[in-house]
Amino acid sequence: MGQPALVEPPLDGEATTTMPRPAAASDAAKAQKMRLVGIGLMLCTVACFACIDASAKYLGRHLDVIEVVWTRYASALVLALLVFNPINRPSLLRTTRPGLQIGRSALLLSTTVLNFLALKYLQLDQALAISFSMPLMVAALAGPMLGEWIGPRRWAAIVVGLLGVILVLQPGFGSVHPAALLSILSAACGAFYAIATRVLSRFDPDETTLFYSNLLGVVMTTPLVPFVWTTPDSPLLVVLMIAIGGFGSLGHFLMIVAHRHTPASILSPFSYSQLLWASLFGFFVFGDVPNEWTLIGAAVVIASGLYLLHRERVRARDARLGRAEP
Repeated sequence: MGQPALVEPPLDGEATTTMPRPAAASDAAKAQKMRLVGIGLMLCTVACFACIDASAKYLGRHLDVIEVVWTRYASALVLALLVFNPINRPSLLRTTRPGLQIGRSALLLSTTVLNFLALKYLQLDQALAISFSMPLMVAALAGPMLGEWIGPRRWAAIVVGLLGVILVLQPGFGSVHPAALLSILSAACGAFYAIATRVLSRFDPDETTLFYSNLLGVVMTTPLVPFVWTTPDSPLLVVLMIAIGGFGSLGHFLMIVAHRHTPASILSPFSYSQLLWASLFGFFVFGDVPNEWTLIGAAVVIASGLYLLHRERVRARDARLGRAEP
């Protein structure tokens, strides 16, 4: 893929032409199409994650964070049991990488706890802006850990996107709540979680990975719940406690499938689009009005993501024509 196609030597009297081999060009175009599918799935993923954050922030005003985290995993586990039914499908519980499944689930749980704690004190858009340091971490780790090296143009796009995040945070320098550190730690755990997801996609089915994420999340948090439990006192809280698990299951399933089709270093920048959802939820649900720096920064990160999508289309076109990527 991306290399000049081989051609048959010209016969006497024929003009020399360079046409790509049909099979090679078709395979390359198919691979690029699947990458675009992965990008689309990632966009849907971050929309689900924005719903999780908004629900968690609202629930965190009424319930302990550990109870909210347990609810997120418990409701997702019940949904997974109903959909996948491991009793009739015992193969769902078989994993070829049990250690990696446990480690990945622990990373996801750490990311969730740290993020939910931060959301108690930070605005949705502010917490997300800080967490957007994760794509750079993933891109840096994907090369040495996965062999998924990226070119200078995509590196430049990622850097530009991070500059947009800095624009979002600029007015808050010197006054950011200490909970911002929790968001930074959450992003670091999320970067390793994304790498582990990519590796597991090579060995275990998507349903197995999703099931273990929820199962181990419940196992790890259940012993703590009796010490912090508060019975919800309104139907809205009950609905959100159920819905947050559904958003989590759908979002992580879509992310697992996206990583199966597309390298982590390409997918990660598209998490920037979650900033738009956070701004909308922050305004309509919590009355948080994004300032002009948030809007400018959001425009920069969106432009970065659109440029990456453009580069993927250029790569697909070049693959069809048998040209190497510059």
